[in-house]
Amino acid sequence: MPYVSMFFGIIIRMFHNEHNPPHFYAEYQGQRGVFDFHGNMLKGSIKSKTAKKLVKEWANLHHQELVENWEKAMNGKQIDKIAPLD
Repeated sequence: MPYVSMFFGIIIRMFHNEHNPPHFYAEYQGQRGVFDFHGNMLKGSIKSKTAKKLVKEWANLHHQELVENWEKAMNGKQIDKIAPLD
């Protein structure tokens, strides 16, 4: 599974051949969530408020890059890595 970014124990992934609406996956301590590009968890089991807050912050900082990666994924192109939170 290709990862897009990793920070503070959170792994962000995006896949080819996905369905709309645009989204990405986050994993933290074995828990997973599906997030929109504004960092809102659409579904999942991530319980940590801190982890969800960090994912939201990251998504808001990298919104345009997420959009570009989504377009690449939908066109079967390689997805770029996105910088982590510092």
